[in-house]
Amino acid sequence: MKPPARLRAGVVAAVVARRLRQAGTAATPFLAEFTTVPRENAVNAGIGHCTGQPDDRAESREIKVSEAQNQSDDELEFIDDEPGSGVGGGHDGSRKPWRVLIVDDDPDVHSTTILALRNTQIINRPLQFLHTYSASQTRELLKHESNIAVILLDVVMENEDAGLRLVKTIREEHSMNETRIILRTGQPGYAPEIDAIRDYDINDYKTKSELTRNKLYTTLTAAIRSYEQICTINASRRGLDMIVQASAELMALQGVRNFATGVITQIAALLRLTPEGLVCAQDTGTGSGPASDDLVVIAAAGRYASLINQPLDTISDPEIRDALTRCLHDQRNLYDGPGTTLFFQSNTHRDVAAFLDTRESLDDIDRRLLEVFSTNIAIGFDNAALFSRLNALAFFDQLSRLPNRTHFITQIDRRLATDHGDQILALIDVDHFAETNDALGHRFGDKLLQEVATRLKQALDEQVVVARVSGDTFGMLGTTDKLSPNQVMALFDEPFMIDEQELMVSVTCGVLSLTDAGPSGADALQNATIALNRAKERNRGEINYFTLDMSKEIQEKHNLLQALRKAFDNERLFLMYQPQVDLVTRSPIGMEALIRWKKDNGEFVPPDRFIHLAENSGLIVSIGEWVMRVACHKQAELARAGYPHLRMAINISVAQFRHPRFPFMLKRALDDSGCDPTCIELEITESMAMLEADYLLLTLEKLKETGITVAIDDFGTGFSSLAYLQRLSVDRLKIDRGFVKEIGESERGAQIPEMVIQLGNNLGLKVIAEGVEKLAQADMLQKLGCHEAQGYYFGRPMEFSNLLDWLGTQSP
Repeated sequence: MKPPARLRAGVVAAVVARRLRQAGTAATPFLAEFTTVPRENAVNAGIGHCTGQPDDRAESREIKVSEAQNQSDDELEFIDDEPGSGVGGGHDGSRKPWRVLIVDDDPDVHSTTILALRNTQIINRPLQFLHTYSASQTRELLKHESNIAVILLDVVMENEDAGLRLVKTIREEHSMNETRIILRTGQPGYAPEIDAIRDYDINDYKTKSELTRNKLYTTLTAAIRSYEQICTINASRRGLDMIVQASAELMALQGVRNFATGVITQIAALLRLTPEGLVCAQDTGTGSGPASDDLVVIAAAGRYASLINQPLDTISDPEIRDALTRCLHDQRNLYDGPGTTLFFQSNTHRDVAAFLDTRESLDDIDRRLLEVFSTNIAIGFDNAALFSRLNALAFFDQLSRLPNRTHFITQIDRRLATDHGDQILALIDVDHFAETNDALGHRFGDKLLQEVATRLKQALDEQVVVARVSGDTFGMLGTTDKLSPNQVMALFDEPFMIDEQELMVSVTCGVLSLTDAGPSGADALQNATIALNRAKERNRGEINYFTLDMSKEIQEKHNLLQALRKAFDNERLFLMYQPQVDLVTRSPIGMEALIRWKKDNGEFVPPDRFIHLAENSGLIVSIGEWVMRVACHKQAELARAGYPHLRMAINISVAQFRHPRFPFMLKRALDDSGCDPTCIELEITESMAMLEADYLLLTLEKLKETGITVAIDDFGTGFSSLAYLQRLSVDRLKIDRGFVKEIGESERGAQIPEMVIQLGNNLGLKVIAEGVEKLAQADMLQKLGCHEAQGYYFGRPMEFSNLLDWLGTQSP
């Protein structure tokens, strides 16, 4: 019968010690010469080398040592071990061994260390040894070996501080911060203990003389226990980082349900288990019905995958149902059931519980880790729920519950990425919705929009995407067999019933084939909007189909506007001046300032092409102020040139006149130029004169306080109220060139100019005709009583220097 392992080890230790004393060797109980290990076997020498298998060569060498010493009275005999025993080899594989690296230039140290720890287990796991005999060999080994728990490191090897320098390599270059380093030395003078502990990241310091078997076992056990705890903490930290990162990614992509699925996966990975579990939460309702207290499985993995979206009652295992119910009721984690049940308290009043098949009970570390995770995951669920709400706000219209513009564009992009030849995009705009909203109130208008959304959604095929694109504009996207613009228009033949009030509504429609969509959903929506706007301008209540010519026209206008902005910034705009004369004396009485644009290539852009663009873009305010300032300065220059009484007429646009700073702009131009205000005349159009009567009256009264005069341009082309015209503080009517052109062309050609002249005379206003190109026209206008005229017959628009020359040729 074999003695116990502890007794056998003690016998061996006693015999070895006695042999060493007899040989006169220093008293280093297990670090003396037992065998000589060749240097060529440096890395893997000894029992249980780095492959985890026993080294038969080392075993035989140890036996040979025993046989060589049989002549001594104290015979050292290696007793056979049980089958499968050994350091680093022969274990059953169910528990991974602790890996220990011995770094020492003395082969005997390797052998005696292995001998001392033969058949030893620490924290229920065997040992596996790796061997190197120099710092350089160690550096090479560490390039491809990892998960080393402890390094038993000699100080003096190639040189007196090789071991100490190797410590820095291990920590800094290989980042092995978890590995415990035990410094061993037979020459403590080379590395004093206090200095080594203070200056180097080592975990223990021993002289070889003090390492008895028990002390070696105790030291190694403490180091391995520390290594295990550090690894656990770091693994937990890495697991937490993984959960946080995965949670953020899941929330950003899919929301609560996929976040819940990720929780199962990540916790299972942390516990080194296969994902088997489910997550349930209180049902908050679907939007079509109220919320309830029923528990619903919102995520599941493994054998529970079929339970997703099912009530808790469908879980066949009553223990799991009971565990989830108790977890939510007690609001705490449970570890005593068929698995592990975790509680995630929510700030959104929707508590969540997760069940995981952990199969075996968890240790304290795993439990504490899960407690931390539960808190973090609860926050994650809140964030996921918040993201879902934000996602709804970002991609769905809150009034109509339809996809919004952003979501609609995304859907168009998806269709464009596939075969879309038979698909169309239609936009409808509720006619006169603003008037309805103002007349009946915003609440009524909101209900109307909701009813329109409901009718579209219910009447159209479910494969048609219906969205609210803007205030009263709805978009539809679908195949031609599912979406017919005529059928959409027919949906509004029936009245809407809102607040017991029947309301007929008409719509205008713009349609685009996706073959003309452009490269993106945004471009497609823009082209459909072009078709819709064209219909609203010309054929309200009808359907208008987009054509490429529309896009080309819009693009040309856009390019022209950009060029106009650039031209204005680079001072490519300038003024020309067309003389105005007295029809009786035919002598000059003033001039009209006319804006011109000359491109860099010398091409002139007609005013009728760019003035309207400037008005619609708002650029006209800046351009108009510049025109006004230049014209005022030129009038002052005329006065200095000897023409103090010549009038300067300046055209004013609606946008410019409505600008709240316009009176200030005019006063500043007058003051800065030093011109005579009575020689400045502002020309406003007839349509502008009839717009916003009260505002215009008040504004004109303020402007005329400066001394300026006012003329109504293009008179006769609009629909003037004579009573209102009589109230306006204007000084002059200007007959449009279109009526002047008709003089002499037909018998009735002079009738309208005659009526305007008589109206002006009756109102006490001066009358000026523009577009006079023939002497006969001038004579007829004079005969009809017109006071003034301008046109090519008297003088074309000219630059200011040419104007001065022209004035010099005229009779005083």
